[in-house]
Amino acid sequence: MIKVCKFGGTSMADGINMKRVADIIAADKARRFVVVSAPGKRFGGDTKITDLLYRTHTDVKETGHCGEAFQKVCERFCGIVSELGLSLDMQTILDDARREIEEEKSEDFTASRGEYLSARVMAALLGFEFVDARAVVKFGENGNLDGELTFRLTAEALKGKRCAVVSGFYGEDRKGKVKTFSRGGSDVSGAIVARAVGADCYENWTDVSGFLACDPRIVENPENIRMLSYKELRELSYMGANVLHSESIFPVREADIPIRIKNTFRPEDEGTDIVPTAKYRFGGRVVTGIAGKKDFTVIFVEKSMMNSEIGFAHKVLGVLERHGISFEHMPSGIDTMSFVIDSALLKNGVLEIITKEIEQAVNPDVVRVFDDISLIAVVGHGMSRSVGTSARLFDAIARAGVNVRMIDQGSSELNIIVGVDNENYERAIRAVYEEFFTKKTADFGYQA
Repeated sequence: MIKVCKFGGTSMADGINMKRVADIIAADKARRFVVVSAPGKRFGGDTKITDLLYRTHTDVKETGHCGEAFQKVCERFCGIVSELGLSLDMQTILDDARREIEEEKSEDFTASRGEYLSARVMAALLGFEFVDARAVVKFGENGNLDGELTFRLTAEALKGKRCAVVSGFYGEDRKGKVKTFSRGGSDVSGAIVARAVGADCYENWTDVSGFLACDPRIVENPENIRMLSYKELRELSYMGANVLHSESIFPVREADIPIRIKNTFRPEDEGTDIVPTAKYRFGGRVVTGIAGKKDFTVIFVEKSMMNSEIGFAHKVLGVLERHGISFEHMPSGIDTMSFVIDSALLKNGVLEIITKEIEQAVNPDVVRVFDDISLIAVVGHGMSRSVGTSARLFDAIARAGVNVRMIDQGSSELNIIVGVDNENYERAIRAVYEEFFTKKTADFGYQA
């Protein structure tokens, strides 16, 4: 059995935490390949290594030389090596990094050194071979990951190695320059390694014990989700559940490799298993999780006989496309159409311009704008198996005295999305959680 383990910034924050990581890896011989992030914050008010490196790039851009920020990076890594009692010549490695940063004068290269240095330390601590992501992770001319080449090079580099540490977050472009991932970089790197070696499991270690059924800032001590499918992950992470972004693990998703979210600081906790949808086992829970986001704007368009007007939706969408505006949802009726858009995209007069252009494009009877809308997603494969789920959902929201402003449900019956006013967001989420997770009847609906 082969497990690939990715450890986040909090897990790598100092020598004590790195030793904890080493103990976790030693506890399971299947944990053969490790991907690490740059050290994160050690305490409130501390600065992440990556943020110090971005400041370093600013110093180099302005003066040509690394400044105080890089000195703090050096002190941090030398302190970690000292804490761990390693014989690694960290100062020489840091001097080489300083020289390369000043020569490259590249923001991506500078930012990547956090993961590079972290991986060098972890490889020395574990006695594993070190693999520089620059040699195996490749980006195409369009700036996107060249998956086919990357998987092949990574597999070749790790073939025959019993154990290895691979730096996360970065790779190399067609010009031979270091390029960083834009989102969830180390998660992507871990998923790449897992796919390349044909892992049986991809363990993503962080500072929480998996996915929670609801935001703990809104609901006190929400339940942990023991298992969810890739589709449920997609819905929940898209709506704000940020333990693991669904786009960051596409290599393992495409290869049907299961993911396990684990807590570095509570390794005994079960965590959350994320499995291919075809392998998902329904455990009786109607709703798997609840997530949401605030601050959306709804543009409501009404026109009699809209359904018979060919190209109506195309014309409206053309307006949004010209302004580079994406929409989140598009609920519609026979004579109505609504576009739910992130309010941040409609600032500085953009909203007024768009509504005016929609009026010119389709000559509607009415165009209305609704501001300060929150979206709440109720997600779960069990909803399609249980009669009355929608009734329970809307009854719970009504009992909380909250008015539903919008309803949207996909044909897969995997989720129901409701829109409420921002001021009622937390109240609605608490009501839904209570209905599906804390009531005596919460576990099981009527099974169809």
